[in-house]
Amino acid sequence: MNLWKENLIKITPYTAGEQPDKTDFIKLNANENPYPPAPGVIKTITSFKAGSLNKYPDANAVPLLRAIADRFGVSAENVFAGNGSDDVLALCFRAFFNSGKPVLFPDITYSFYPVWCNMLGISFETPHLNDSFNIDPENYKRENGGVVICNPNAPTSIGRGLDFMREILEANPNSVVISDEAYVDFGGVSALPLLKEFPNLAVVQTFSKSRSMAGMRIGYCIAGDELISALRAAKDSYNSYPLDSVAIAAGCASLSDEEYFKQTVAKIIATRDRLTNALRERGFILPDSSTNFLFAQHEKFAARDICEYLKTRDIYVRYFSTPRIDNRLRITIGTDEEIDKLIGAVDEYIGSH
Repeated sequence: MNLWKENLIKITPYTAGEQPDKTDFIKLNANENPYPPAPGVIKTITSFKAGSLNKYPDANAVPLLRAIADRFGVSAENVFAGNGSDDVLALCFRAFFNSGKPVLFPDITYSFYPVWCNMLGISFETPHLNDSFNIDPENYKRENGGVVICNPNAPTSIGRGLDFMREILEANPNSVVISDEAYVDFGGVSALPLLKEFPNLAVVQTFSKSRSMAGMRIGYCIAGDELISALRAAKDSYNSYPLDSVAIAAGCASLSDEEYFKQTVAKIIATRDRLTNALRERGFILPDSSTNFLFAQHEKFAARDICEYLKTRDIYVRYFSTPRIDNRLRITIGTDEEIDKLIGAVDEYIGSH
């Protein structure tokens, strides 16, 4: 018997949306931004002096920390940057959740949370969303080793206000509360204004969604001095891989073009609202979205069947086989042209049944 096999990690990994081995298709299953990054980002990357790549990047991405700090009116000492918000969140789990008590996050939320807990040996509990897929703050008013709230939540698309986050923070003065805000720019409410009141709050955001830079991998955390110090200690203890030089420069360029950022977000919101109305007219049930995707269920047809039909038209949306949401689709907002093709394909499916 090969006993070494017993020592291999036994864990169910995070599963991303299907990535077909083709190029000519409409990809609405990964919550990516359909528009390119800001012109300044493209210019920065194409004109980057590649000869300088023989040198290590700034270990703490200080130029980017300063740009993020300026954007949000905080000190650079209160910002931590990593390789995408997934990297930042994983470091948060490692740095903040060490009490032995269970960490709390919803049963339906970003599915990477339990993966990190299992990887790091962190116990966790998953209070259920209510029947409207909303988080009930009462479920987070019990002893715990930390709280993670994805707001707006994924895959439900539902965002909650500042009073909601305040209630959770006030109930958890002895635990770190993470506000995971990957989609906040599309209509959510950030917990950033609460940082001055709650030193146990960590706000995590990303450049992947609203800034069209999923391929660059830039995420960041804004928090008080002690939490940022713990994050840096965790990173420097096992992960010596900072943001690369190109990412630092590109991130700074993105933050320097606020007008492009606002225009892109506004286009996605307008398309999202149009698609929401179109789907409701066709018998879909879905909450108002505060994200760049919709969480939809048809009143008559099965989500899996719709998803499979759309694939035959080279349109890919996300289907989850998870209990409670196994009859819903998560549909990323694409360009107006892509969404028109999606609506046409939905009409074909409904018309053929």
